[in-house]
Amino acid sequence: MNTNLNSLCNKLGYTFHNLSLLEIALSHRSIGKNNNERMEFLGDSVIGYVMAEELYIRFGDENEGNLSRYRSLLVKGDTLASIARQFGVGQYLKLGGGELKSGGFRRASILADAMEAIIGAITLDSGIEQARICILSWYKDRLDNIKSLDLKDPKTRLQEYLQAQKLDLPQYNVISINGKEHAQIFQVDCHVKELNLSITSEGNSRRATEQKSAELMLEKIQLKQ
Repeated sequence: MNTNLNSLCNKLGYTFHNLSLLEIALSHRSIGKNNNERMEFLGDSVIGYVMAEELYIRFGDENEGNLSRYRSLLVKGDTLASIARQFGVGQYLKLGGGELKSGGFRRASILADAMEAIIGAITLDSGIEQARICILSWYKDRLDNIKSLDLKDPKTRLQEYLQAQKLDLPQYNVISINGKEHAQIFQVDCHVKELNLSITSEGNSRRATEQKSAELMLEKIQLKQ
């Protein structure tokens, strides 16, 4: 772990008054009690509200369905993990031994959770308005270009691609379910038999993990073309 948290603050564009809040935000549950799960809970609610408000203000001509799809694209785990990678959050994470050995600092779900926890930490440190300023700064390019994104979810896009190629639909199989009931981790495999391709991913729900596997499968297919 990189202990120079001031360098991370510079990347985030925010200086903590209470740096211990950031330390907690970077502490995965695998280290024990003093972890980031509560901050993650807070940050998830804050970013959901901030994005809903910003989209409502920006797109006065859009209906509720499109606004909901925009918000889902912006706050989903893969987007949060991508932002975390831009800031190099992984190198600052505090992980238990098992997660360190398995490369947890690269895992999308852990990075996304840490990003939500950082938002929660900023909220606790300076209030929701400061959190809003940070979030909108981090998301500026994504918000400016949101209408150019494909609003169809990955499973739908994968299905439509395979149907256009006259191929069978993909098969999704749950490989494992680990963790306690309130914090389960699903491993789901997406298999396209006729292309002899399989992708396994993990997430906090079966539905979300199937979507993640479908998205990775689409990327893999594009690389082979």
